[in-house]
Amino acid sequence: MSRKVFIKTYGCQMNVYDSEKITGLLQGCGYELVRDSSAADVILLNTCSIREKPEHKLYSLLGRLKQFKDKNPDLILGVGGCVAQQEGERLFEKAPFLDLIFGTHAIDRLPELIKQVETDRVRVCRTGMREEGYSDEGICCGYSPGVSAYVSVIRGCNNFCSYCVVPYVRGRERSRPLRDIVAEVEHLVGTGVREVTLLGQNVNSYGNDLGFTGGFPRLLRAVNGVAGLERIRFITSHPKDLSDDLIGCFKKLDKLCGHIHLPVQSGSNKILKLMNRGYTREDYLERIGALRSACPEMSITSDVIVGFPREGEEDFADTLSLMNEVCFDDLFSFNYSDRPMTAARELADKVPPAVKGERLKILQEVQREHSLRKNSVLLDRLEEVLVEGRSRKDPRRVTGKTRSNKTVNVPGGENLKGSVVAVRIREVHLHSLSGELAVLPRGEKGVARQRNDE
Repeated sequence: MSRKVFIKTYGCQMNVYDSEKITGLLQGCGYELVRDSSAADVILLNTCSIREKPEHKLYSLLGRLKQFKDKNPDLILGVGGCVAQQEGERLFEKAPFLDLIFGTHAIDRLPELIKQVETDRVRVCRTGMREEGYSDEGICCGYSPGVSAYVSVIRGCNNFCSYCVVPYVRGRERSRPLRDIVAEVEHLVGTGVREVTLLGQNVNSYGNDLGFTGGFPRLLRAVNGVAGLERIRFITSHPKDLSDDLIGCFKKLDKLCGHIHLPVQSGSNKILKLMNRGYTREDYLERIGALRSACPEMSITSDVIVGFPREGEEDFADTLSLMNEVCFDDLFSFNYSDRPMTAARELADKVPPAVKGERLKILQEVQREHSLRKNSVLLDRLEEVLVEGRSRKDPRRVTGKTRSNKTVNVPGGENLKGSVVAVRIREVHLHSLSGELAVLPRGEKGVARQRNDE
């Protein structure tokens, strides 16, 4: 009988990708993935420490899982990812019932670490940083990735933004060989994937450590040439590394979708300098202008941190004015929180929690207006939608994404999954759109492309 493993993932797309690799790795060793933690022989929590909230959620869940451990002493309970890398053996002090702590560079060693816990009945902690990082080459995802899939292209980060823990818990930048990435994309397309999202803490730095010219644009051109692939996306870009060559790819590569996530973090030059972001407000706006010149209908999303140390009312006003100038399609906004090992933690003049909360409320209300305005432009337009599957809220509908990364729900059945269809947008909402099929798909793929000025 195969042993059962339950995996819980916190945080960003990179963690989701790592969990997919963990699943494939353990299934290759005879484990069965289960969705019910109470039925598992092994429970693994893949964690995020970029903000306080996911870390708090981890400790809350650990408290609830202790009852499983009390009832079944043979249960193996492990914590991995960024919190594990950050805290190391201190996690054993906070949760003495833990069996395994594995860092961001120990994922490929999980089978042997679990075996060590089982055989020797000892607690195991592996959080050492390896110069080469961890290798996931040859490890397939443990389940069908569906229509869309993530592909890691670079790990780690060299930027050391003053608020960010990533360089300390994931290490320095390490690019995967281009041929390995293209081979993975080709394999995914062979399984039915039609869209890939290329992942990295800063994809714009891809290739710098490999010493070849062309960097990320060169990789995009190579992936664009993969037969059978419909769409390419990528996340995340650092504004200071957004080159003219990369911007030009949005105009020249037919599979590259017109959407970019470009975190600004603040609209104040004073705060950007304190954050060690390496660009000014003016630099950022210039890059936005270049993007929209190359792709006029570009969808732009961003991140903003509210209440960074020493942020005054004028600094916050600068952020709001930048938002009004750019008019982001969507925004991920958070209150600043001190993170271990970061330079910002040592800064004086912290913004009071009540002030941070009020500023975040104001900022999010401004963004709601912008998101609705952006979505309203699409009313009655034809949009090309890649259908990902049934809607979770309404089984009579299917859901998919436009090339600009808008979620669209439309009446239809499972036969549309994987098809690119034309949809006439009939309703706009804050976070999604609704529409009707304008042209029914023909055959298995059913691609329908029509101009909006018809």
